[in-house]
Amino acid sequence: MKTIPARHKGKRLAKTILVINGPNLNLLGTRETAIYGSQSLADVEAALGEEARARGLTVHCFQSNHEGALIDRIQAARSEGVDFIIINAAALTHTSIGLRDALAGVAIPYVEVHISNVHGREDFRHVSLLADRAVGTLVGLGTAGYRYALDFAANHTVAPAGGATVWLAAKSSA
Repeated sequence: MKTIPARHKGKRLAKTILVINGPNLNLLGTRETAIYGSQSLADVEAALGEEARARGLTVHCFQSNHEGALIDRIQAARSEGVDFIIINAAALTHTSIGLRDALAGVAIPYVEVHISNVHGREDFRHVSLLADRAVGTLVGLGTAGYRYALDFAANHTVAPAGGATVWLAAKSSA
């Protein structure tokens, strides 16, 4: 008989994962290969699909160059039973309050992925509007970051069906 650690009681492992890619990631493999590598987005998605199937997971991949389409996809994830999101919002990471609000609104845990080391690049890339609400952030690991994020997601526990993640903040009275 397998013992369930106390932190996992009443929870289950994530099974359905949504991978979201933002602007210009459709050019992966041909755009600035010295920074982003030569692997295409189709290659990354195929590898994630194979890994997911081997683990008994379902992975849905979505890419758009349009902020509104990304927001619509995130909002649809809640009604589709998505347990976890892996997101590379690309340049929108640094500018989109709309993406941040959509991720907060659906209350699905997520990991932020960046192929390049954004902290070693231009100053404007050092700030992420998504990172503080993310479960974690992977930067500078190339396309392998997606695999590491999938591994993490596969071992992440989620609330039972019908349960919701609630974020609470209290103002300090001090």
